[in-house]
Amino acid sequence: MSVVAFIGDELTATGFRLAGAEVFIVPPEGAPEALQIARQEASLVLLAATHARAIPAAELDQALTLAHPLTVVVEDILEREAPPDLERLMRRALGVEVS
Repeated sequence: MSVVAFIGDELTATGFRLAGAEVFIVPPEGAPEALQIARQEASLVLLAATHARAIPAAELDQALTLAHPLTVVVEDILEREAPPDLERLMRRALGVEVS
């Protein structure tokens, strides 16, 4: 079992590969299948924000809320698309922040 898996573009994956992560270089439309495989093989799954947007919302929500494997959305190396601001979303959901 791999400790860390990264799903995203080739450029960003290079750094994660050098750090010892198993990488899944797929186009965004291949992210749902790669996520299923990575969740079976790793204890931490890092998902590029661009690829996260290609995963059906219910499936992504489930992956992000489960404790194992921990799944996190990260920026790609070129910062083309930022991950969702989870702190802001939680504050809005709790009624602490109003937009």
